[in-house]
Amino acid sequence: MKAFNYYQPTEIRFGWGRVNEVGEVVARFGRRCLLTTVPVNNALAPVFERVKASLRAVGVDVYHFDGVVPNPTTDSVDKGVAMAIEHGVQVVLGVGGGSSMDTAKAIAVGATHEGRAWDYRLFTGKKITAKVLPVVAVTTTSGTGSQVTPVSVVTNPADKCKFALVDKLLCPRVSIIDPELVMTVPEHITASTGFDVFAHAFESYIHSDASPYTDMHAIEAIKLVAEYLPVVVKDGSNRDAREKMAWADTLAGLCIANAGTTLPHGIGMAIGGHAPHVMHGEALAAVYPEFMRYTYASAMEKFATMGRILDPALEDVPVEVAAEKSCEAVNAFLKKIGMWLSLEELKVPVEELPGIADDSVKLPDYKVNPRVATRDEIFDMLKASYRR
Repeated sequence: MKAFNYYQPTEIRFGWGRVNEVGEVVARFGRRCLLTTVPVNNALAPVFERVKASLRAVGVDVYHFDGVVPNPTTDSVDKGVAMAIEHGVQVVLGVGGGSSMDTAKAIAVGATHEGRAWDYRLFTGKKITAKVLPVVAVTTTSGTGSQVTPVSVVTNPADKCKFALVDKLLCPRVSIIDPELVMTVPEHITASTGFDVFAHAFESYIHSDASPYTDMHAIEAIKLVAEYLPVVVKDGSNRDAREKMAWADTLAGLCIANAGTTLPHGIGMAIGGHAPHVMHGEALAAVYPEFMRYTYASAMEKFATMGRILDPALEDVPVEVAAEKSCEAVNAFLKKIGMWLSLEELKVPVEELPGIADDSVKLPDYKVNPRVATRDEIFDMLKASYRR
């Protein structure tokens, strides 16, 4: 068996109604809390008020930063940092999807370290230290896994650059995963975030740092997504399917926290830097067909395993055939969940493709793919993904 390490410092509280525990959880880390969310809207307003009431009931002072934006930007993070410093907060609570949780993590860095949070992204040489504020996460989507990862993804619009702060110190101290909070997520966001779960699980499975432990989680997550994502896209009120997707999201997050993602995520991050209006799951869906065709022959056993989960008819065919057919299985799955998308449909400017290819090799994801792509091969994949 392959030697491996596995580390997960986040206390996970999973189950219906667990959001009611948020006040007691946050109070363990301080009495001055920065609640970090997107702007208040009809769907989430009751959740935010419920969280605030829970905090106030245990004597925690709440300062609400509601300036989170999709694909969190440096400007948004800087505003949250300023508010955290102004009020001397002791703990940051991210309530929402990946953008809210990633923003909370970045604020926790920016409020305690010299310079901007952006200065502590990968490869800058600046290290995140134990001074970082504790982060508590409450997720309201099933997709990003940020509630259990050491990653905060931030976009610098001025540089068209989407990059990550990564350090085990960024793992939330406690994560509350309450399926009740995802019951009202709209169909397309459910599909987009749900496909991100699949991508997290599968890419960690084929990652060069995959281990028996992460493989176990990844396979289970892929099975859950294959069975329950089409159900919940069709019927968002299905409690069992919502619960299973919340669990799949958590499993896949644990995978990427200990293995990581590969080529599609690097490309998806670059797309987000050049076209911030594109949701991460959309970017992944657009490039996955070409990634599959490019990579499957370099990891046939694992591609075959995934293909057989999506299409049980592949159980009795040879590994080589199942691996190749896994490409068709993923295409069919994308169509089934309404995520058969092109970069053109997502309104990614064609003139941005060369820059996206350039930026795709700035993150290390492509290096840990079973087949390592060159910049020009990535550019070819992008061109092929532009129009279906």
